[in-house]
Amino acid sequence: MNKKGCLTVISAPSGCGKGTVIAEMLKINPALKLSVSATTRPPREDDVDGVDYFFLSRDAFQKQIDGGLMLEYAEYVGNYYGTPAPPVEENLKNGFDVILEIEVVGARKITEKFPDALTVFLMPPSKEELRRRLINRGTDSPEVIEKRLLTADKEIQEAVNFKTIVLNDYAERAADEILELIKSYKQT
Repeated sequence: MNKKGCLTVISAPSGCGKGTVIAEMLKINPALKLSVSATTRPPREDDVDGVDYFFLSRDAFQKQIDGGLMLEYAEYVGNYYGTPAPPVEENLKNGFDVILEIEVVGARKITEKFPDALTVFLMPPSKEELRRRLINRGTDSPEVIEKRLLTADKEIQEAVNFKTIVLNDYAERAADEILELIKSYKQT
């Protein structure tokens, strides 16, 4: 077995429950390190800077890119999202398993830099359930929800490019499955 940590990339369409599943994983295994992404989108009411995201201006985000401090970044629904490199690299070097919660384009960029990363695509139970989750979240206008659903259709087609696909029918079950995948992956 390798002393270095396992990098696990979890990707899914918006509203599929990535955050909920990852929260369950962290309850079960608090030693996991969740990478905090950076974004230019405005904070939602309950968002905490440095916990949910690092909220940056477009200029500050661009400076991070120019300085080579982003492992990956992409523009999604008009905002930049990216993964700050230093904390991820430090945690992996120190033997911690790191979880990245990122979209499909970002996942592809991560696997170019970390070909051994475990990539997991979290699949919604159905398009209707995904729509229901986006509406019930109550954070987006109907127009943004429709954009997210159109993007989801394209993202789901990319699932075949991930090392594994996990159905998110129940967050607890999906979390258990991903944790077992990490454990098995580290033993190979």
